[in-house]
Amino acid sequence: MKYIFISFSLVVMACVNQEDSLSAQAIVDSAIRVACNGNCETAIMDFTFRDKCYVSKRDGGAYQYERIISDTTGITHDVLTNVGFERYKNDVLVTLADSTASKYANSVNSVLYFAQLPFGLNAPAVKKELLGKTAIKGKNYYEIGVHFSEEDGGADFEDEFVYWINTETFTVDYLAYSYATNGGGIRFREAYNPRIIEGIRFVDYNNFKPKTLEVSLTDLDVLFEKGDLNLLSKIETESVAVVL
Repeated sequence: MKYIFISFSLVVMACVNQEDSLSAQAIVDSAIRVACNGNCETAIMDFTFRDKCYVSKRDGGAYQYERIISDTTGITHDVLTNVGFERYKNDVLVTLADSTASKYANSVNSVLYFAQLPFGLNAPAVKKELLGKTAIKGKNYYEIGVHFSEEDGGADFEDEFVYWINTETFTVDYLAYSYATNGGGIRFREAYNPRIIEGIRFVDYNNFKPKTLEVSLTDLDVLFEKGDLNLLSKIETESVAVVL
């Protein structure tokens, strides 16, 4: 019995050590597998967000993001690809100043980025770090810190993120980020309404902000559990459709 106990202890320790040895890259890889089931790189998806239609088309490393806005003046069609950004008004190409085009491009990219998380966290500009483990609402999470290299990191390369990835399900249940545009800010998002559409996981978010900017992103989960964050908005993607 003594030897059996020792063997069992060694097995338990091996499992614990294996879990503790997971890298940030391995954790993110698992999260992407759970969310995408291998479909995100080639899927065509569309959804409605705040009365605007968004479309994502991917073919390996090539992508095309679209936003379609319909109002009394007609149809505005924004198209963002690996090559650049274009805006069409009633099918006519609109000439834009570089600063204006950049603003529109960032807006389109931001919506599609969050809608497709955690896919995208393996982009070349993404730098990942395992910050530790914590618990939120009785569930255990890996804390993954993310920042971007200036090269290929886009206009918002200075933004920083923290993702809380469930240690058992590898779902991204919470995330936080800081940004510098428009005076800067900090946000904390709680995922809800998870659903699987053609093998791809989609969620909506409760979008919170702290009462002060003098707070670390890694402290936001504690403030969230204490009820010390203010609910700012809800991020809801509606009428989601996927074509594989």
